[in-house]
Amino acid sequence: MKKPFYLSTAIAYTSSKPHIGNVYEAILADAICRYKRKQGFDVYFQTGTDEHGQKIELKAKEKNIAPQEYVDHIASEIEKTYKLMNVSFDHFVRTTNKDHEKVVAKAFEKLLAKGDIYKGYYEGWYCVSCESFFTEKDLVDGCCPDCGAKVTREKEEAYFLKLAPYQAKLVEYIKTHPDFIQPESRKNEMLNNFLKEPLPDLCVSRTSYTWGVKVSSDPKHVIYVWIDALLNYLTGLGYDVDEKNSPMVEKYWPCDVHLIGKDILRFHTIYWPIILMALDMPLPKQVFGHPWILMNHGKMSKSKGNVIYADDLVNLFGVDAVRYYVLHEIPFAQDGNITYELVTERNNSDLANILGNLVNRTIAMGHKYFSGNIVKSSASLNETSDLLKTALDTKEAYFAHMDKLKVADAIEDVMTLLRRANKYIDETAPWALAKDESKKNELNEVLYSLLEVIRFAAILLENIMPETSKEIYRQLNNNNTNYEELEFGLVPSYSLNEAKVLFKRLDVNKDVLEKVLAKEEAPKAEVKKEETPKKELITIDDFDKIELVVGQILEAKVHPNASKLLVFKVDIGTEVRQIVSGIAKFYKPEELIGKKVCVVKNLKPIKLRGEESCGMLLCASDKDDTKLELLNINTLNPGDIIC
Repeated sequence: MKKPFYLSTAIAYTSSKPHIGNVYEAILADAICRYKRKQGFDVYFQTGTDEHGQKIELKAKEKNIAPQEYVDHIASEIEKTYKLMNVSFDHFVRTTNKDHEKVVAKAFEKLLAKGDIYKGYYEGWYCVSCESFFTEKDLVDGCCPDCGAKVTREKEEAYFLKLAPYQAKLVEYIKTHPDFIQPESRKNEMLNNFLKEPLPDLCVSRTSYTWGVKVSSDPKHVIYVWIDALLNYLTGLGYDVDEKNSPMVEKYWPCDVHLIGKDILRFHTIYWPIILMALDMPLPKQVFGHPWILMNHGKMSKSKGNVIYADDLVNLFGVDAVRYYVLHEIPFAQDGNITYELVTERNNSDLANILGNLVNRTIAMGHKYFSGNIVKSSASLNETSDLLKTALDTKEAYFAHMDKLKVADAIEDVMTLLRRANKYIDETAPWALAKDESKKNELNEVLYSLLEVIRFAAILLENIMPETSKEIYRQLNNNNTNYEELEFGLVPSYSLNEAKVLFKRLDVNKDVLEKVLAKEEAPKAEVKKEETPKKELITIDDFDKIELVVGQILEAKVHPNASKLLVFKVDIGTEVRQIVSGIAKFYKPEELIGKKVCVVKNLKPIKLRGEESCGMLLCASDKDDTKLELLNINTLNPGDIIC
């Protein structure tokens, strides 16, 4: 009976089309699952989409469509992208599935009945992009500490999940299960940063939007994302709170690996385990927080425009070349980098020159010198003993690295073998052996050894580049492709098919960058749509509540506790007020002294990083917040009213 293996990815948020940084996780998961299947495990590979929340509701409203219609489209795009990248998932879960929503609602009621969830009020800084609340001390220069977006002060009735009763048990579990959080640095981060102090209770409902699973006993509340989304790992198996576990839960839970991005590690190693403890369910065996793919060493962001999409890469390089790049270039615990130039370089060096060239010229020589028929001879393999040793060492190193999810290292093991094989060709010079009839057996043995190395490499790279390995098997005309058949000299003879180029060398300018530029500059079809305001329309009475006056900046300095904030003393005619503003990125303090500005006089005072701010300076910025200018009033005097 096959041993079960369950791997899940984080579910992709259906806010927009995923870029290659998002898709990397699914490709990595696929490489691991293909490896496990080939080992003989009964693999269940689940991925999917997270489809509820305020951001989705707002985006659907902007497009003047229903939220369900919006997420149906994006979920379809995500699933299509995964299939394009040859991701062999077994189940694609969606949090708008009725079965999932039903279990989420029942789980909430169970925790409420147990007393693990209670009703209260939440007041804090809320980030719509991250759908998370933050305290004052969490903010970075008044913005979200995770994504840098602006936050809003919100207070609302909410339900909370008690974390404190489970904290000591969770810490003990992490310490006694060393593989639970990987890599090691991520585990240390959780223990030393987040679990060192008492955990505050977690807000698990909202009333400010409606797109989500409603609390059955209190329908004005929507169940918050971290209960809704996280439960997918169980609901995808048919889990039901009130019934005996489904056969799938019995078979596959606890999950062997939750594969997630490092940015959501806290939610998966603190909140999710505590939810499972409260539901009396076993914890997953491992949560692996993988690093990011950076674009030119910066985090990819659709709002910044520094993203590359998987389908664009595939159109330029092909599926397997893209899979190879992201799996080879993202280390076990450090971020990797991607540009079109880097992918081109790796395509040419590793895939065209090392792998492709080895396969092509070996098979071509097999046809040229032996009409494609290479037989294992009775001669000893002494001449190839070093190549043989390298092949066997590669097999052991590859398995060791894959078992630890060090996929990039496993790939490099194979590339080391391929480099050695290319060197072996130079050492043995088959073209010279072919000129001497007495060396024919030696030539046969050289080519046979090379074909065996190619077979080894194709088997080991199958989970990385499945279509490439399939093509190599076709050219070798050989079906000895299982891990158990990684024995040097196993194949009695080869009857080769025709050689075919696996990867073409690309000119970075002509074949890549010019095409990228042409696509970016191609005229887009004009789509006329009704403009909808980004904020709710107000009346003249609403606007009349704002008191705008002229102020003159008397003093300006950098905030002592926040380098992005400036602290001003502003004369507004009737008094001098202190105002704190986050414009240090755009102005030096000395540039602003004496300037007359527009001040919101009747704004409620607030403390920003310990400094009181009594008002606001009005500014104008571009849509990306890359340019900003104060509204200057040159001819009026402090205290004058602005209509």
